Amino acid sequence: MIEAYAFLAAFAVQILVMSVLIPSWFIRNARAKAANVPADRLAHLYPGVDVGHALKRFLTQYRVLTLGIAVLGLSLLGWLLSEEWRTDWNGQKAGLLATGYFLVSLGLPGFLFVRFVVRFNKEHKPAEVKRTATLRRRGLFDFVSPFIVFVAVLSYFLYDALVIYIEQHPFPGFAGPLINIGVMTLVFAVNAFAVYVTLYLGKKSPFETHAARLNTIGLAVKGIVYSCIVIVVFNSLNFTLRLLDLKSWEPVALSVFFATCAFLASMGFAAPLRKPEVNELGTSPVS
Repeated sequence: MIEAYAFLAAFAVQILVMSVLIPSWFIRNARAKAANVPADRLAHLYPGVDVGHALKRFLTQYRVLTLGIAVLGLSLLGWLLSEEWRTDWNGQKAGLLATGYFLVSLGLPGFLFVRFVVRFNKEHKPAEVKRTATLRRRGLFDFVSPFIVFVAVLSYFLYDALVIYIEQHPFPGFAGPLINIGVMTLVFAVNAFAVYVTLYLGKKSPFETHAARLNTIGLAVKGIVYSCIVIVVFNSLNFTLRLLDLKSWEPVALSVFFATCAFLASMGFAAPLRKPEVNELGTSPVS
């Protein structure tokens, strides 16, 4: 069946993005950030601590873990290529496989990173540093164009219209407009809150300059806004496949959705870091 081969291609892309591309971006970004911090600043923040050695050890563990997850993905892909799978296509199992791999490839490296940060901060508290405060309060449109925000809002209302239309021609399992629109509204509300937290409540890392902090915020906010659009597109596509009696194609859309979300969430790792500036515009020391 053609949808089985399409899922194989989509799952291969998912493995490539989540277990090869994103880890390489993350490692490169971590090394670049470490290289941008002057040695004397590190010595002041963590006196007597070899931060470079700790980071190197963590990145080695991270590389081994993600390599293992990639091998797992390739093993699953090899099983999917078996004759038994192709002749007995099961969309439900394929969807569960794509979801399980997404959770493993996202959750295990994330847990390793959180564990490293928590343990390092617990064992080595940074010394007090002179803080800086921005003179200008920055908003959403400083990081995302109004057009993209308009597209995100428009996609929400178009999704609502699609759900109301489907209510007139429901397919088996359709939960109704109240639940579907309610869930999508909750998704947008959570993402709006995440944007607010990123813009105004996020803690500044002692390793980041003001320019690097703005760059991080911008990439995070863009990823959140773009993810809203992707979620709407995926759900709309999923409903359309059911309306057209193409339910067997859902695992393909699901695998592409996971790879796209992971890609958007990791764009910040791919972006080149700005060189630290001596005098950064828009900051002033505070006591």
